Amino acid sequence: MNLLLLEDSDFVAVDQVCLTGRRLKHLLEVHRAAIGDSLRVGRIGGLMGQGHLLELDQQQARLSVSFDQAPPAKLPLTLLLALPRPKMLRRVLQTISSMGVPKVVLLNSYRVEKSFWQTPFLAPQVIREQLILGLEQARDTVLPEVIIEKRFKPFVEDQLPQLAAGTLGLVGHPGEYPECPRAVTQPVTLAIGPEGGWIPYEVDLLKQAGLEPVQLGERILRVETAVTALLARLY
Repeated sequence: MNLLLLEDSDFVAVDQVCLTGRRLKHLLEVHRAAIGDSLRVGRIGGLMGQGHLLELDQQQARLSVSFDQAPPAKLPLTLLLALPRPKMLRRVLQTISSMGVPKVVLLNSYRVEKSFWQTPFLAPQVIREQLILGLEQARDTVLPEVIIEKRFKPFVEDQLPQLAAGTLGLVGHPGEYPECPRAVTQPVTLAIGPEGGWIPYEVDLLKQAGLEPVQLGERILRVETAVTALLARLY
């Protein structure tokens, strides 16, 4: 935890917070914090700053806080991601959040198993928890927007053309395609498929919506690796 993220409900005064649960445990067992210590803090959706530990015991931690620093800028990117396996989804959400992706669309695909959509990991609170872990790692306060689209064809045909308008539209897909560009400066709409990749029909629909296939080489990567590799290459 490189940043102690604060919820509105944590505030007991304008400049004081009271923490329990996971964050208290982290202060005690990982930070090994002591009264008087100064910690990096951030208010979810707001600024970052400093917190000074006033009280600390096994029941709660009380800090005085002040905020004077803006969070880091987000990437100019919208990520379309075929829903990964449930256990992988948690890691991918943390990665997306820590790397500064502002908007994610979790999308259906032919190779996404129907059972994946029944996972409790898609519950809004669970998604939020994983995004917060990513923000804490990267020292950011602004949660990415996560949209769930269970119907591939209607989304790609009816919504994606407008969503991708004015951006560099890319589909990460292995094959005889151009290499993924490097160090782009313009906004990007990027689609990353499931394990096994998009099927040809899906690639064709994505192309019709304005996205062009690109590849990272001959190796086939796991979704969580492909996300990191493509974002690092683009930015």
